[in-house]
Amino acid sequence: MTPGGLSLFDTAIGRCGIAWRDGVVVAVQLPEADDRATRARLMRRAGGAVGPGAGEAPPPPEVQPAIDGIVAHLRGELHDFTNVDLDLRGVPAFDRRVYDVTRAIPRGTTRSYGDVAVSVGEASAAVEVGRALARNPFPIIVPCHRVLAAGGRIGGFSAHGGVSTKLRILAIEDAVAASPPTLFDG
Repeated sequence: MTPGGLSLFDTAIGRCGIAWRDGVVVAVQLPEADDRATRARLMRRAGGAVGPGAGEAPPPPEVQPAIDGIVAHLRGELHDFTNVDLDLRGVPAFDRRVYDVTRAIPRGTTRSYGDVAVSVGEASAAVEVGRALARNPFPIIVPCHRVLAAGGRIGGFSAHGGVSTKLRILAIEDAVAASPPTLFDG
């Protein structure tokens, strides 16, 4: 197996990053303001998982399909990420359940935080679902952008660019999104 490392790569929305350990994806990072910021946030997401002193390296053969899939997906091509192995060590059990449900949301569709809460068996946990998705270390592979606020409002998005980035990814996917947020949306 390959040791841990990280790599930045170009996509239609900017330079993304991916980190791995032993050929398994540990974290994915959407573009930040610049490469330095993308790399720094990726390292924070990956924590110590990639190993002390791990730096940028060519991705191993086990990780390259995830990169190719993210690039294709953000170009508007249909891609299935269900076979991408994710390192879920350290991810709380509730978050894992949220990510499993979110990962099953089909491209071009959206669900609400409340819908996801019901699907994980905790109907009153919509706020906790939102928090789990804000911590999502695998954006795009775990498509947190497909989860909206109640009433079809866009809700938040923790990536650089916030809601604008979320709307851009939904548009790439031809998702039926709610109306753009107004001054009164939260």
